Amino acid sequence: MGSRGSAGNTDGGISEMIKSMTGFGRCEMEEDGRKFMVEMKAVNHRYLDENIKMPKKLNFFEASIRNLMKEYAQRGKVDIFITFEDYTEENVTIKYNHDVAAEYLSYLKQMKEEFGLEDDIRASTLSRYPEVFTMEEQPIDEDKLWGLLEKTLRGAAEAFVEARQREGENLKNDLIGKLDGMLKVVDEIAARSPEIVREYQVKLQTKIKEMLSDVQIDEGRLLTEVTIFADKVCVDEEIVRLRSHIETTKKTLTDGGSVGRKLDFIAQEMNREANTILSKVNDLDLSAYGIELKTEIEKVREQIQNIE
Repeated sequence: MGSRGSAGNTDGGISEMIKSMTGFGRCEMEEDGRKFMVEMKAVNHRYLDENIKMPKKLNFFEASIRNLMKEYAQRGKVDIFITFEDYTEENVTIKYNHDVAAEYLSYLKQMKEEFGLEDDIRASTLSRYPEVFTMEEQPIDEDKLWGLLEKTLRGAAEAFVEARQREGENLKNDLIGKLDGMLKVVDEIAARSPEIVREYQVKLQTKIKEMLSDVQIDEGRLLTEVTIFADKVCVDEEIVRLRSHIETTKKTLTDGGSVGRKLDFIAQEMNREANTILSKVNDLDLSAYGIELKTEIEKVREQIQNIE
């Protein structure tokens, strides 16, 4: 049974497009008096979590259904609802239980003799007693039934994937816009960073002149102090890494596939660089840019949580 899920062409279930983890798909198919209806919907989840609800008589298909769904989803909490209707005449047969009927007849005759009752036993009367006639379901042709169920599942899954891809395309466009905005903030930080060193040098010179108005300033000592300050507040490495992370995220979004976990990791790295920038600077403008950057990174992370 477990191998059934791999049957058929898998091209329809696999795409390099970005997919959202939320989606809905539905398909209904009828063949030879049997009808399946499959609905599936999904919400965000760290892993692939499938919850299948179907008639008990179909439980032996569960492993095959799970295998099939791996072709269409890698992450998300997916609820799958399956209904089955059988209109065929050969699905049940009437069984006559001779031994049960004989036992009823034996007791009826015994009662007649014991109580002197009239002998009015008829076949039609006896047939109405419990278990004399029973309805029995015929064994299911599993391969034939799976053929119809698989087609219905794939129809629902393809609609489900299309819905996720549409939403994924919207997410990608929104994220790329946010990432471009982040690059502008990083550019502002890169432009402002050298300015605070120059401003520090001017302030230091002014302060020393005020304190030592009659003494010649030691330019070498001043240069050393400015160099130490510049080293403390230098965020060049963080800027380089941030730009790299942003471009990598954009390329990953464009390349597509199941990239949610990778993007989440990159967003964590971007947040770490932004924190480092904030910890180094004591300039109001740079701090404002750093806070703005962290805010945008958090928005990106929230959106990434929706990507498969």
